[in-house]
Amino acid sequence: MAKSPAPAPNDTPVDPTETGSGKGRATPSRAEQEAARKRPLVPDTKEAKARARAELAAQREKARVGMAAGEERYLPVRDKGPQRRFARDFVDAGWHLGEGVMPFMLVVILLTVLPVQFFQYWAFVALWIFILFVIGDMIITSIRVKRAAKDKFGESKLEKGLGWYAAMRTVQMRFMRLPKAQVKRGQYPV
Repeated sequence: MAKSPAPAPNDTPVDPTETGSGKGRATPSRAEQEAARKRPLVPDTKEAKARARAELAAQREKARVGMAAGEERYLPVRDKGPQRRFARDFVDAGWHLGEGVMPFMLVVILLTVLPVQFFQYWAFVALWIFILFVIGDMIITSIRVKRAAKDKFGESKLEKGLGWYAAMRTVQMRFMRLPKAQVKRGQYPV
């Protein structure tokens, strides 16, 4: 019987990972493993800190602009959802007495500085009467928003607190509202 020629020895080293036996390297010592894992928790360099600060500022600015624009993903939980958007648009479309609370209070404060007690007294009386009208406007707006939301979304799907949400928005001055008004005055949602 003839012997088959023996395969020529290969000069390239055999990778043990290909053969399946062994891992091809020595097991690192515990000290080496711990040294490899050690990293500073907070970057030490001034550049890294400045970069992190700039990234955080950019993220905050993006979130602020998104919230002001009414983008759903940037809104807090209390402002999310189609019913809340509907209530915001309903309130923003109208004129409300609550928008004048802050300017009216400023006038009352200025009148209390005057030494004439007559002006002080009647300024406070007028302020309390105005606040009663504002509360009435808040109640009426709350009822109107809930009624319009029932017609649009259905009575069974109406969110709790929608009227209160709308009423509290009427007290804020229009330019200070967040999210910003998305509709013009008189442009009520359908």
